[in-house]
Amino acid sequence: MLRAVAALLLAATSVAYAGDAPACKGTIYLTFDTGSQSQADLIADTLRRHHVKATFFLANEKTVRGDWSLDPSWADYWKARVAEGHAFGTHTFDHVYFQRDLADGRIVVKPQFGAHPGQKLTWTQQQYCAELRRVDTRFEQLTGRHLDPIFRTPGGHSSPNILAAAHSCGYRHAGWAPAGFSGDETSSDTFPNAVLLKRALDGLKDGDIFMAHMGIWSRKDPWMPANLEPLISGLERKGFCFATLKEHPDYR
Repeated sequence: MLRAVAALLLAATSVAYAGDAPACKGTIYLTFDTGSQSQADLIADTLRRHHVKATFFLANEKTVRGDWSLDPSWADYWKARVAEGHAFGTHTFDHVYFQRDLADGRIVVKPQFGAHPGQKLTWTQQQYCAELRRVDTRFEQLTGRHLDPIFRTPGGHSSPNILAAAHSCGYRHAGWAPAGFSGDETSSDTFPNAVLLKRALDGLKDGDIFMAHMGIWSRKDPWMPANLEPLISGLERKGFCFATLKEHPDYR
């Protein structure tokens, strides 16, 4: 009898707490592309503290530690993010920029890293697909988990041939909303952090994808230390919740 009463009280308390919890006024999808990785720990700490799940797009980029973002030295970092329940997509292994489509279906690209940095190459769609899969292979080696079936091109620049190539190997492209551009690649003299933060907080709306990098080499006043915590806190105060792209209607 006492157990039954206790169970009823617990259930009633749970319902009361659930009723007190504010309902989400919308969902924002935070995404992070690899970069110099100077902000990797800050991102992990901030997301953990706010109980936020995000989506990471991975390329094998040079880091401030002198290694590469998909080296075995980063395995523990990525394993921890997997354990926390984040989502992961491919960003092309060598951070390959799109240049132009050719009429025969091939794609002119320019890798930033790898065996041919800065060189323009002409790839078949099969070669582009293989480049996307290289990240999945390495990520599975590092973490034991495969990527989610999403990708993002460096710079967000896509094309009909790229989309066809990715579709053939099961990937869908994920860009970002206009208000979801963090501006962390821009000049900090022209676009101070306070301006970028206000633009995001004023412009982001339900369903928007937000993009920032895990460290940028060129910006003098880094975006992340000044803006990530205020961005998440500000969106929370406006009633927004957060989710990974696995929960986004376009990528489920």
